[in-house]
Amino acid sequence: MQTRDQKYAVDVFGRVSKVHEKGKEFYDKYGAMAHKLPILIRTAGLAQALAFVEARGKEPHHHLLSDLAETVGKKDILLSEARSAHLSDYIHLTQQVMDALLWYKRFAQSVLDVDASMEVKTDE
Repeated sequence: MQTRDQKYAVDVFGRVSKVHEKGKEFYDKYGAMAHKLPILIRTAGLAQALAFVEARGKEPHHHLLSDLAETVGKKDILLSEARSAHLSDYIHLTQQVMDALLWYKRFAQSVLDVDASMEVKTDE
């Protein structure tokens, strides 16, 4: 039996490896947002951070949100659950997302060669 962390690692590695095939411009934006999203969640909260990326982000950012939702088992409902969850569920969901994003950050750096210093442009 695998831990949640192990499941996340395997899932995220597969997803990030597929993103690598989409080209450098795409995966640079995807990887940069993977680095920036945890900070945005810590400062603004899960619901607001996800809504911001959904509203202002471009295709690579939307792809990251979709991948993230599937990783935490909330395909197509992550944003709505973040907006409507009761406090204890919201806290648990935030922790799941942050745990998954740790792996997205790690693999963005190792597989995509994208680091935290890359700029995320959401209003192009």
